[in-house]
Amino acid sequence: MTRIAIMGAAGRMGRVLLTAAHQADNATLGAAVIRPGSSLVGVDAGELAGLGRIDVATTGDVRAVADDIDVLIDFTTPQLTLDNLAFCAEHGKAIVIGTTGFTDEELEALDSYKDRVPMVFAANMSTGVNLLVNLLKTASKALGDAGYDIEVIEAHHRHKVDAPSGTALMLGDAVAEPLGRTLKEHGVFAREGQCGPRRDDEIGFATVRAGDIVGEHTVLFATEGERIELTHKASSRMTFGKGAVRAAAWVATQPAGRFDMQDVLGIK
Repeated sequence: MTRIAIMGAAGRMGRVLLTAAHQADNATLGAAVIRPGSSLVGVDAGELAGLGRIDVATTGDVRAVADDIDVLIDFTTPQLTLDNLAFCAEHGKAIVIGTTGFTDEELEALDSYKDRVPMVFAANMSTGVNLLVNLLKTASKALGDAGYDIEVIEAHHRHKVDAPSGTALMLGDAVAEPLGRTLKEHGVFAREGQCGPRRDDEIGFATVRAGDIVGEHTVLFATEGERIELTHKASSRMTFGKGAVRAAAWVATQPAGRFDMQDVLGIK
């Protein structure tokens, strides 16, 4: 049975992850880690997540529970994730990373741990989104060089701090790769004023932030006379929580390396 530590357990996604780990058949909650100095340190993690008492107290120091865990699930911030990777390298733990908003330099730092830490790194842990990635690769091969414009439209709740979403970028990469394009060269992330007509090789992005939208992503292929839209809508964060726990149980048995949800699901 894989013993999981939830990082940032006091946050909205952290509480979802607590519930998913507690309900899993192939994993158990070993630790719930929150911000050091928080008034919630020492609170029962089950009560924090609305599950009732489960006899796992929150802690502000992951090192204090190193012997109680096999895998960290981390949906926090880039710097905290890098700190947690250092912990995993030191203590022989695996990690599942759902954090987004990394800079290029931070991604290089993350990648430096791939020979020392078994890690699943994915912008979206849901099964549906990762199946969508495969569908998009097929669509891109068929349509991307046939006069179809490609646009990625995403919507999230008003509290999300990064844009475009990590999932939107993942979907953009999925359509760019078969065409030999990169988002760095072909991605267009803002249009304003007299920006001129659209280039044929653009991959455009549009971002919506409003209310309590969990997550909606559409990739649009459009040409004169028709358009094709591939869409995923998440109605509950639990889809991400269950996917992350599934990834944790999988990566606990893997050697050091950087994996994604395509590897976990066996659809790469």
